[in-house]
Amino acid sequence: MGENEVQSILFAGVGGQGILRASDIICEVIMEAGLDVKKSEVHGMAQRGGCVTSHVRYGKKVYSPLAEPGKIQTLVAFEKMEALRYLKFIKNDAVIIANTEEIYPPEVNMGDVPYPQEVIAFLKKHYGKVISFNAAELAHKVGSIKTANVVLLGAISNLMNIDKSVWESVINKSFPEKLIKMNLNAFQMGINA
Repeated sequence: MGENEVQSILFAGVGGQGILRASDIICEVIMEAGLDVKKSEVHGMAQRGGCVTSHVRYGKKVYSPLAEPGKIQTLVAFEKMEALRYLKFIKNDAVIIANTEEIYPPEVNMGDVPYPQEVIAFLKKHYGKVISFNAAELAHKVGSIKTANVVLLGAISNLMNIDKSVWESVINKSFPEKLIKMNLNAFQMGINA
C-alpha cells in the first residue's frame, strides 16, 4: 500500500450470512491498527435472503466510504454467485475471495432459472487472483456454520498488513466468552484456507 493509497474492500452476500458483523469486526481491526476507515452498507431484502453488501475503505486518510466503480481492490463474496453481481466495481487485478457455498435465490428455487455453473472457473479465467473455498464447511468443522463470516475474515487478513494479534484482540471483544474460542478457530481456518 502506497503512502496515501486508500484500500477498498467490498463484502457481498446474502442476508443472514453475517456480512455486516464481519464488516464491523474488520473496521474495528483497522481502527485498532491506527488507520482511518469508512464503511457503507446496503441491507436490501436481507431478512428475506436478499443481497447484502458492505463497502470498507481504509488508509491514512479516507474521505469517502464508496470507491468509484472499477476501483475496488478486494471483493469478498460470501456466496459465489454474488461475486458475479459486483464485478463491475472491482479492478482488473483485484483479489477475489469466494465462498463456494451455494445459496439459491428464489428464482432458482422456483425453477425459473438455473444456478450458474462454473462460477469459480469463470472468475479464475478473467481475474488474476481468486481464492476460493467452502467457508461454511470449514465453519462447520469448528462447531458452527455461523462462523463462516469469521473464516472469510481469516482469509482476508492474509492480504492486509495488520498483525494477527490485533485481529485476535478484536475477535475476543466481539463475541460472548463462550463463543470466542470457536471464532478464533474459525479465523485460523480462514488464514490456512
